[in-house]
Amino acid sequence: MAEIITVEDPDDLRLRDYTGLTDVELRRRREPAEGLFIAEGEKVIRRARHAGYEMRSMLLSAKWVDVMRDVIDEVPAPVYAVSPDLAERVTGYHVHRGALASMQRKPLPDAAELLRTTRRIVVMEAVNDHTNIGAIFRSAAALGMDAVLLSPDCADPLYRRSVKVSMGAVFSVPYARLESWPRDLAVVREAGFKLLALTPADQATAIDTAAPHTLERAALMLGAEGGGLTTGALRAADEWVRIPMAHGIDSLNVGAAAAVAFYAVSAGRPAS
Repeated sequence: MAEIITVEDPDDLRLRDYTGLTDVELRRRREPAEGLFIAEGEKVIRRARHAGYEMRSMLLSAKWVDVMRDVIDEVPAPVYAVSPDLAERVTGYHVHRGALASMQRKPLPDAAELLRTTRRIVVMEAVNDHTNIGAIFRSAAALGMDAVLLSPDCADPLYRRSVKVSMGAVFSVPYARLESWPRDLAVVREAGFKLLALTPADQATAIDTAAPHTLERAALMLGAEGGGLTTGALRAADEWVRIPMAHGIDSLNVGAAAAVAFYAVSAGRPAS
């Protein structure tokens, strides 16, 4: 059973995992280096635990102690009970969900290892907006994608905003980082995947015409908001595919486009 510790000093070093959560640059450096990430809200904390992540500690406002009592009873990590005002002073924002947990990261799997056991994967290039990362992971989990591969400059899926937007779906879809971009796309192709680059370019094939759901193995490539896939990534693809648009709209937000494309790629697959 975890020990519940009331903390009244925002400078208490025991709260260090939670300091400055709104400082994106600081947290992007600190969290991977220290092997931690922050789960926010009851559902996300429970999903992180269910996915096998070890809890370092919890930070709870008083009314959430009873809500999280079963977790407190099961986990030996310390629980810091604080007032809403103190939580805001420590984290830098109003923690309206009232529950935060510092979780221990797991080592990322090797990309080649993931490719051996998957059929439908997402490959992201330079998607560096945490909201988009979270939305894409949520759609990937919901629509049956098996894994995600990230270029070296993609944002961290375990950053608090990404985890929150995904509603914990980042814990459900395995992911790995490619070390050399776009060279490592050759590794994906060698594993038997057809590389499909999602682009609004006129010369791209309409995604329903391309019929990606009929492929034995498909890798859908997504680029960053605005710029899309780079020339190097497009050249490395086997085929360009696009989502047909109406009413003169030229493109969708990458999160929305991903959901549409995932459905096209996975349509007709047996439900898992």
